[in-house]
Amino acid sequence: MSMRSEYEEYKARQAKLLENPMSRYWINQESRYVKPFQMYGNLWYVGDSWVCAHVVDTGHGLLLFDAGNCGNGATAMLINAIWEAGFHPSDVKWLVLSHGHVDHIGAVNFFRRMFGTKIYLGEPDARMYREHPELALIHESTDYMNELFTPDVEIQEGDVINFGGTNVTFHLASGHTDGVISCFFDVTDGKEIKRVGYYGGFGFNTLQKSYLLEIGDTAFNRRQIYLESIRKVINEKVDIFMPNHTNNVDLLNKRQYMIEHPGENPFVNESAWKEYLQMKYDDLLKLMADPAQN
Repeated sequence: MSMRSEYEEYKARQAKLLENPMSRYWINQESRYVKPFQMYGNLWYVGDSWVCAHVVDTGHGLLLFDAGNCGNGATAMLINAIWEAGFHPSDVKWLVLSHGHVDHIGAVNFFRRMFGTKIYLGEPDARMYREHPELALIHESTDYMNELFTPDVEIQEGDVINFGGTNVTFHLASGHTDGVISCFFDVTDGKEIKRVGYYGGFGFNTLQKSYLLEIGDTAFNRRQIYLESIRKVINEKVDIFMPNHTNNVDLLNKRQYMIEHPGENPFVNESAWKEYLQMKYDDLLKLMADPAQN
């Protein structure tokens, strides 16, 4: 094959990718860069305008929640955000993943290989990688060199793990994927302690009739499992609802509010957690009542 024909084949692959409506999530990712900011005390936002990532400064190393999207530029944005927040990426000792989908695992292999970061993933999603890797949706990425991984720790229901003095209590919140995690931990500004709640996956894309039939869930059991997961944690006391996608908490508008109103913090909201989980619960009941989804 000549260099010219190889180039033309390359351009043809590009064109095919751009025809896919999902391509908007994988190209020009730098346009989604968000300047990192302090959500509260030792909790920082380092994600983009779509996919969230958070850093907790434990005082004995950084705990990172989620690794950004796969595809060109996403890992560079995350590294830059950590730098811009005033931290060193090599201090990320632990990386906890909300779940195993492609848009949350982008920098996993980079952190592990570059810094020796320890990787944590819900046990059911670790099993998904071994038995049904296609369900990670990694084939949707435009970067064909992205690859799945084996986590260092497979999170189980009820695990309590200490990260540099910060105790995190984990629950499995199966639904969006089998291995979605929900967790709770404290952060502080040096004066007050606030409890953070994290729910790692709300999307209904994996609850649609077409998806469930494709994976063999003809009884649509995944929907009931999703509802059960919400019921398990909805009444937890949460001061700060930490999202895994920005639309969970209207993050960008809340950040703008903080800029315009110094000293006020809309992320500290004792009702936000329960209200959003209840909304997702009710929305799923509506989907389940839709004749087209049955």
